[in-house]
Order: sequence, then structure tokens, then C-alpha cells
Amino acid sequence: MPGLYMLDYGAGNVRSLVNAVNRLGFEMKFVEEPSDILKADKLIFPGVGAFGHAMEALNKKGYSEPLKEYIASGRPFMGICVGMQSLFEGSEESNLAGLGVIPGIVKEFNKSTKAVPHMGWNAAQVLKSNDSENDGQSINYSIKNESEYYFVHSFAVPYTNKVKDWVLTTTQYGDEVFVSSVQRGNIFATQFHPEKSGFAGLRVLRSFLEGTGIVDDSKVTMTEPVPQNRLTKRIIACLDVRSNDNGDLVVTKGDQYDVREKEGGNDVRNLGKPVDLARRYFEEGADEVTFLNITSFRNCPLGDLPMLEVLKRTSETVFVPLTIGGGIRDVTDPDGTVHPAFEVAGEYFRSGADKVSIGSDAVYAVEKYLANGSKKDGTSAIESIAKAYGAQAVVVSVDPRRVYVKDPSETTHHVVKNSKKGPNGEEYCWYQCTVKGGREGRDIDVRQLVTACEVLGAGEILLNCMDRDGTNSGYELELINDVKAAVSIPVIASSGAGCVEHFDELFENTKADAALAAGIFHRREVPIQEVKSYLRKCKVSCRAVDTKL
Repeated sequence: MPGLYMLDYGAGNVRSLVNAVNRLGFEMKFVEEPSDILKADKLIFPGVGAFGHAMEALNKKGYSEPLKEYIASGRPFMGICVGMQSLFEGSEESNLAGLGVIPGIVKEFNKSTKAVPHMGWNAAQVLKSNDSENDGQSINYSIKNESEYYFVHSFAVPYTNKVKDWVLTTTQYGDEVFVSSVQRGNIFATQFHPEKSGFAGLRVLRSFLEGTGIVDDSKVTMTEPVPQNRLTKRIIACLDVRSNDNGDLVVTKGDQYDVREKEGGNDVRNLGKPVDLARRYFEEGADEVTFLNITSFRNCPLGDLPMLEVLKRTSETVFVPLTIGGGIRDVTDPDGTVHPAFEVAGEYFRSGADKVSIGSDAVYAVEKYLANGSKKDGTSAIESIAKAYGAQAVVVSVDPRRVYVKDPSETTHHVVKNSKKGPNGEEYCWYQCTVKGGREGRDIDVRQLVTACEVLGAGEILLNCMDRDGTNSGYELELINDVKAAVSIPVIASSGAGCVEHFDELFENTKADAALAAGIFHRREVPIQEVKSYLRKCKVSCRAVDTKL
């Protein structure tokens, strides 16, 4: 399609959208200057992160007025996430005005009743229908009530009569019903990310690309939304990536971070190639894929980081969210050039990542924050990345270990009563945060860390437990419940899964938003499809595996 353009104002991961469009057999041009917008026959506007940052960029680059002119011309337009929010009059997130195409204000979710950001796979209830064909354009753009789509946002447009005529679908999150897509004439936009919604999302993109992009609104019938809570629990495949002794990148897994074979040699344990394994997990139904960089190539020059190429290649065939962890910090090239963590994260986003995971540097940032009287100074990687790309782009990976005490009075740290008693029968422990891959303990507990990271701007916690790692004994339920009670952001449970029952035990006994596993998936001891089948039998909501385009 020669006239298909994408408007990229310079924030977040647009590579996945380009790859999704290419996968469907289309090529896109990039808007490079304001006049390019009016050259388009079809225009896609994806947005990631903060509303204010997006509108500031649009205004600064001179895109706002040509964009409004393009939309008014009647040519097909598709907005995604912040690209949809920008169509409204404004947002509680910023004092900058939106494009004003649609009446209404984008509002923040109520944090007192649920985890925010709204992150994960949820349904989109279609409210519009028509009795006749629309010259090749589906009225619902192939959005199906029975499918789930990937959302990641803290702000949304509430469903009201003011916006009713624009609403194509609504979605319920907790006690709130919000607009998850809009449609009128030539305008179509989604709050969810089609390019990250698996084959269900690719079908939505294909409908826009292959159709006319224009719907006859005079033939549309509207219905009211019916309450339906369908946010699913996420199952995440984690790939620990490092170079082996031959310099090849491999996915590995070990016992307590020791990744070398004990029998038949001392080579690095090789469980597969990262790009191939990630594609396998996508096809098997993983809701997200996480790469953890656990080797010395964290110190490579920014432009030569091997994980950048891994992400670029993975995003060509994997259309679910990708997270990268390890090495998200200030990087100094051999010539002395310093690249701040914010810039490093930007390279990962442009290479296909949707989120970055910060580990040791988060601990150091919180130590500094606490020493400064619990005051933010804007210098941490968490703060700088969240400001530009949104809280949902920042995951804090926590590596704690138990420190047992006989009585809570023995420590100044927050303690938890643990079902696993200590070596001398202790019933209490505090969870000590560690750095450097668990090799060094710090004088800070998990509750101090996660609450401070939420204040600094993190949007999600990846909660490990060194005492459970590699044990196949189940998740650390007491730790998970304690962290969920302390923060209002989503929590991913990690470390200890060994069988399908452990996943049900986790979701039955905690409010964890997602479960992450590694070795049992790599070795096919517990296939992802088997986990999801078992969870559905146990009445745990999880996304069905969708394998057809």
C-alpha cells in the first residue's frame, strides 16, 4: 500500500507495529515532517507513555494541525493507546490540550480498588453492529467479544453518554467501565495494543489495512455494555540469556544462579537459542516473554549490545509484550562516551522491547532516595524512563532472600511470619534485597524497596525469591501477599514453580497478577498450554491459546 504512513513522534516501541504490518504483507512509510501527514492515504498513529509527553512532541514537531486536517479530510485513520487518547479534549495526566476530535477527558483509574496500571489481557465488548456490508470494512474491525487483547495503561476514557456515539467497544477493569476502542466514519482507534495482542490483534490490524477504513455510520446499531470482568492472569516465559564459552548466545538456567553443567563437563548449560525459544513460547500461548541478560556483555558498547539484535529478531515473529532486564543502567563506551540509563532503555524500546526491568540499580536508587529523606530528585533510571515512556514501561526486579529472626524485635526491618521455619526453628524472617545477581546483600528489605520504587515511578514488580529459585517447590506465597498488600501496582510472582498445581496455588492464595517461570518451560517439564488448561479447570481466568491468523 503506497500511501500507508505511520506517525512516530519518538516514544516507545514502534518496531513491533512495523513488524506486525509487514507480517500481514504491507509496507509503511514513516512521517518525517509535517507535510508527510497529508500525503497519506491511510495513517496509523501509535502512542506509548504519557499523554503530556505525546502532545508536547506533536506540538513541537508541528504535527498537531496537519494531523487534525488529515482526520477531517475523511481519509482512514487508526490510533493506538496514547494515539487514541490524543483524540480527546484532554487528560488528567497533563495540562496540555488534546486534539479535540472527540469530546471527553481521559481520567486516571481508581488506585484504591485495584492495581494500576491496568496491565494484561482483557476483553473488548463490541457495542456497534450493522446489517449490511460496508464496502469491505468490518464495522467491528474484526474485534471479537470472545477474544482478549493486551492493555497497558493507567489512564482511560470512562464510558458515558457524552462519548457514547463514538464508542465501538468497552472494557471493564475492576469497578470501572472504560472506552477500549472508538469508531466513527474514517476514525478507528484502540486503547489496547493490536500489535501485542497475538493473532487476535493481528486480525484487527489486517481489517484496517485490507478494508476501506471508512464505515457508513447511518447503518450502525448501538447497544449498551454488559458488566463483565475478564482480566486474565498472565503466564510469562522467562529466558535467562548469556554467552557460552564459545561466545554464542544461549538460554540457560541453573540452581541458585549456577548455570554450568555438573556432569559430563563444565560447560554453560544450553537450553536453546533465545529467538527460537521466544517464538516457541509465543506459539504455545505465553502472554509475555521476558529476557534477562545475565552475562558480562552488559559492558559492551551501547551500539554493540547483543540483546538489541535478539529483540529485533524476536519482535519479527513474537506479537506479545517483550521485557528486557539486565544492564539497564548508565553505559560508558570505550571512547569514554556516556549513555545514561534513559538512553539505553530507549535503544531497547526501539529494538522491540515494551518494558525494561531494573534490578540492582533499583536498590541503589532506593538507598539514595531513603538517604535523601524519601525525596525524589529525578536522577534515577526509574524516574527518567517512567517520565518519558510511562510507568508501565518500568519493571523493578527484586531478588530477596530470607533472614530469619526469632522475634520481630530483633530487627528494624519489616518481618513476615513464614511457613518455612528457619534452621533453629525461627518463625519470622525479613526479606533482604540483594544486588549483583544475588551475590551481595544490602541493608534494605523488600517492603522498603517496592514502596519506594512505586513512588519513584515503577509500574510493575517482578518478585523473585532466592530461597525458592531452582527448587521446584512452589512460589513464596507469604512474600507475594506481603508485597501485594504494600503496593498498588501489578506484581509478577517468580521463582519456585515446578508443576501445574503451583500456578493454581499461587492464584488461589495470593492476588498476584502474573506468574513467571523459566526452567520448567525450557525443558518442557510443564508446557505452557498444560498450565493454562489446568488453570481453566480450576476456574482461574487465563487467555486461551490462539494460533490462527
